[in-house]
Amino acid sequence: MKFQIDGSGTPHPTTIDFDTSFDISARKALHIQGLVPPAIEGFSKQERRCMEQINLKSTAIDKYSYLSNLRNTNAGLFYRLLIDHMKELTPYVYTPTVGEACLKWSHIYTNPEGLYLSCSDKGNLRDVISNWPQEAVEIAVVTDGSRILGLGDLGVNGMGIPVGKLALYVGCAGIHPERTLPITIDFGTDNEEFLADDLYMGARHKRIPEAEQKEFIDEMMAALTDRWRQIVIQFEDFKSPFWSLERYRNTYTVFNDDIQGTGAVILGGLISAFKASSIPIDQHRLVFMGAGSAATGVARQICGLFERHGIPESEAKKMFWLVDSRGLVTADRGDELADHKVFFARDDNNGRQFGTLEEVVDFVQPTGLIGLCTIGGVFTESIVRKMAKFNSEPIIFPLSNPSSKSECTYAQAMEWTDNRVVFASGSPFPSIMVDGVERTPGQGNNMYVFPGIGLGTILCEAAHVTESMIYASAAGLAASLNATEKARGDLYPELPRVREVSVIVAREVIRAAQKEGVDRKKTLQFMSDAELDAYIRSKMYDPKVVELGGSRAVSREGSPKGQRGRL
Repeated sequence: MKFQIDGSGTPHPTTIDFDTSFDISARKALHIQGLVPPAIEGFSKQERRCMEQINLKSTAIDKYSYLSNLRNTNAGLFYRLLIDHMKELTPYVYTPTVGEACLKWSHIYTNPEGLYLSCSDKGNLRDVISNWPQEAVEIAVVTDGSRILGLGDLGVNGMGIPVGKLALYVGCAGIHPERTLPITIDFGTDNEEFLADDLYMGARHKRIPEAEQKEFIDEMMAALTDRWRQIVIQFEDFKSPFWSLERYRNTYTVFNDDIQGTGAVILGGLISAFKASSIPIDQHRLVFMGAGSAATGVARQICGLFERHGIPESEAKKMFWLVDSRGLVTADRGDELADHKVFFARDDNNGRQFGTLEEVVDFVQPTGLIGLCTIGGVFTESIVRKMAKFNSEPIIFPLSNPSSKSECTYAQAMEWTDNRVVFASGSPFPSIMVDGVERTPGQGNNMYVFPGIGLGTILCEAAHVTESMIYASAAGLAASLNATEKARGDLYPELPRVREVSVIVAREVIRAAQKEGVDRKKTLQFMSDAELDAYIRSKMYDPKVVELGGSRAVSREGSPKGQRGRL
């Protein structure tokens, strides 16, 4: 329920979010008696109705559209449903379905859902941003649509990404939905199909030059922080993500989930994999298929782990072999390497070049194979069987999204390794039965870390998001596994536990911020871990409770209760 309180203390609804779970006293207090059907329903009945409608939808995009409409018309019910059906509904709220939604965004559009900043608004961004109706924004997710998942330049159609991402911030970490801001910057698009599409809703010109883009984002960053002084800004799905992180990380409270969040969630899974491995940590050899910004960002995070185990940086970076479209990334292969590839370029190849992934696998005999190249099926049966030959428990992480771009499937990896694979993927894959036992693949989904990074940063009022805070999120993720999950050999917690995982991740992020002195809410330093966990939980949005103003609140199930969190 979204409403405003007038001078007399009377609440008035501001959106059509009239929930049938409110009892008579709540309906009277909210002035919605008679505006909803008379039956007072518990969540179980609402849930049954919603799930029945979802199950009637025959396609993923139809389920996505239904859930989007529910979020826009009854946010409380949407988030109760998402929290209670996290594993089942997440694929329709974010990946993989959000990729299809972005491709079709201009054709399925019904509500604005976020803030669209056009390059024609340059010089006037403060006025445009002032139009956003919410007064207490804590976090924004920003994209320019230039590299959406593995789908390329989708222009203004990329709005589905920040919208979906922020829905997960709310569902997974309890950041209040009215304190989130999805932003898509429209610099134009180089997608010829969209430029020719009569229904495309963005600017109909090629992308403006990079120098002009940087000037625009400079203005945007200043305008956002002028209005909301402590706003956390997360960059998402930029084709060139490194420059913005380097440009703003010491001036604003920013992070990039493609680089840092992806690196942290994979690192969290690898920490668990390395702990369970019989191979000493300094003996691992990792081959990456993909050498773009996401891949090198992940490799940097893992390199940091090796360094924390006493391996010098000069030796740690030699534990990585990166492969791109031209083969193994080497310092002497004759092309000009992008800046982000230079750090991991091999200089010990003695002039020998390796043109394919399989050649590199043959040469390196890696302990781990990590895919971030968005080339579906590139982990072939031959390559995976070689990984099983080299290792008793081969580590194989096909991490590209959506599932059609995954380097291999879980079923393939299990079959080709005789069920010995240590596996995590970027998109969800179904469980399989092995000798009568259900085996469930790990999903290295960023939603295990970015919500907790955002929540911890907000609660401790961090001035910056440091690399130590990102590492702490990975360590917190690995530490969040419970005894049952560890006994099964899981790399990641069960998805329904993600809100509890976010508490642990947020706590570790806060502690890292405190150690580096970037926290501005100093009172949290004096709390024990148990006290801090309780504090974090108390600040998480609870969609079962709606605030009436002051300290008054009612439960959506009908009973009055004290204010909980920042509702």
